[in-house]
Amino acid sequence: MAQTNLLSADPLSLETIRGTLIRLEETIIFSLIERGQFALNPTIYQKGAVAQLKELGFQGSWLEWFLAEIESFHAKARRYTSPDEYPFTSNLPAPLLPPLQFPTIFHPNTVNVNPTILNFYIHFILPRITANATQALAAKKRAEGVQGAAEWEDDGNWGSAATVDVSVLQAISKRVHYGKFVSESKFRSKPSAFIPHIQAGNRQALEDLITKPEVERALLHRLRKKASLYGQEIGPDGEPLVNGKNGVNGTNGHAENEKAKAKIDADVVVEIYESWLIPLTKEVEVDYLLQRLDGLSEKEIEAFMSQPAK
Repeated sequence: MAQTNLLSADPLSLETIRGTLIRLEETIIFSLIERGQFALNPTIYQKGAVAQLKELGFQGSWLEWFLAEIESFHAKARRYTSPDEYPFTSNLPAPLLPPLQFPTIFHPNTVNVNPTILNFYIHFILPRITANATQALAAKKRAEGVQGAAEWEDDGNWGSAATVDVSVLQAISKRVHYGKFVSESKFRSKPSAFIPHIQAGNRQALEDLITKPEVERALLHRLRKKASLYGQEIGPDGEPLVNGKNGVNGTNGHAENEKAKAKIDADVVVEIYESWLIPLTKEVEVDYLLQRLDGLSEKEIEAFMSQPAK
């Protein structure tokens, strides 16, 4: 996963934030590619569907158990003391290591959209990125005489699928909650532009202040390029495979009017960002701003209002 050294770099520098978000794009794309090699495996997302977990007294899903186990270990290694990390599991153990002295970055807030991230990942993202593997599994099962709903069950790779699920979820969570860094950076650069809208609870005005359409267009264009490039199947000679071969009829080069075999559909990656990640990040940004003045005195707010724009 993309990492930012919050102890050395200026965490609220727009350059630092932009660099982290761009690296997270690659982490997310590669994780989606890894998850796409397995079928949907719907059983592992159903609460109470795994008898062995129920015997342990765990009533959640296989993925929820996986998250709890992995995040418990990460919590002991103080992962969630970092201001850019948000667990999906509650009641985690305390860190074994002494705390690091991170700079004060955020105003105290309660913004955490991980429950939403988990929900849209299971119901929106997974069916799209696993479609090819799930269809291949169904064809294989039909050839073996299996018909009906059983065609679409799972390929048995519960551990492997959940391991990648955790990686995807953690990367998406970090990306979405990085909206707090964006909001805090922009608020500090010109508090007077935000404070009246915060006091009025005007969500639309705050969203307009933080939205840069040209940046979003560039992001989606970059994502499509990255997903198209990283999703290519490369042959032994380093050339992209077309219909399972290097070029046309096994020769090198790109086949005219042919589409190179891809490990992930670039349109799906763009849709995930455009329909979910970008809107949810904006929601985090606005929710954070609406809590930005909580607990401040009138004198402190007036001091913010009098600050010159940076």
